[in-house]
Amino acid sequence: MLKILILYYSRFGAVAQMANEIARGVESVPNSEAIIRTVPPVSPVTEASEDSIPASGPPYVTLEDLQSCDALALGSPTRFGNMAAPLKYFLDTTSSLWLSGALVGKPAAVFTSTGSLHGGQETTLMSMMLPLIHHGMIIMSLPYTEPALFATQTGGTPYGVSHLAGGDSKNPISEHEKELCRATGKRLAMLAHKLKD
Repeated sequence: MLKILILYYSRFGAVAQMANEIARGVESVPNSEAIIRTVPPVSPVTEASEDSIPASGPPYVTLEDLQSCDALALGSPTRFGNMAAPLKYFLDTTSSLWLSGALVGKPAAVFTSTGSLHGGQETTLMSMMLPLIHHGMIIMSLPYTEPALFATQTGGTPYGVSHLAGGDSKNPISEHEKELCRATGKRLAMLAHKLKD
């Protein structure tokens, strides 16, 4: 059974919904288990102390979760064309995994949600790729052989699946976005199996 870690930060729930759709895609592949994890928020004034278990939702990620996974899907809302600070804060703590090469050769995909159609979807996806590249991970794209990538009127890019949440962050995940999330999970699990073989 391969473990596919789906790690995200979500402020208004859209990225969390995308993570669940990606998990559905992962678990459509035999012998593949989706492990969903999140990160706690951070404060701009001082370091926030959170309980080790969140009040709701998936558990907080640990370095062990990252080290033991066979593949990774990394998700964040867009913050000025970049990943959100809580996700970056966690990634900045992964130096020990970088030093040991624990993530080298593992496949990874990225996903995001933005308030506006041109609100930095692609740059946010690229910002999440950078630390993964430094870790030696294999970045998986979302190819145009996925029909929903051509049909979508909201989110979706070859760099990774995206969602258009709207200015009030209330747009539901479209059917095309759901299809692309599930396709991402399925492709990631299939690639992990091929690399493991």
